[in-house]
Amino acid sequence: MEFNEKLQQLRKQKNLTQEELADSLYVSRTAVSKWESGRGYPNIDSLKAISKLFSVSVDELLSGEELITLAETESKENAKSFSDMVFGILDCTMALLLFLPFFGQQGDGMIYTVSLIALTDEPNYILVPYFVLVSLTPFL
Repeated sequence: MEFNEKLQQLRKQKNLTQEELADSLYVSRTAVSKWESGRGYPNIDSLKAISKLFSVSVDELLSGEELITLAETESKENAKSFSDMVFGILDCTMALLLFLPFFGQQGDGMIYTVSLIALTDEPNYILVPYFVLVSLTPFL
């Protein structure tokens, strides 16, 4: 028996509507409808809540193949979310290099801190790679 059939059977045994089940799981009724029609699976937290509500194990709710598919999907989503966060932080850091005064420049007998854009005393073979690196980082 597939997950969607098991969920529907358990819900009917407890005389719950999809709306009541959704309220007790803190999800939308359309999510429950989607699960029962076989068009998707709940996330791990919702599966735990379902198993607790109906007093069955997660293994009983899912077959081995469904469990593996669900775990792989969630793992890919978590990896994508993590990589998006890392690259977002990297993009912000590279943008800061353009505008914040991290570089020293000598002038009027003193050393001033300037941003990469205002840096003028360095030769082009140093400035060009900095600009290229900062400009291309969001596209990597």
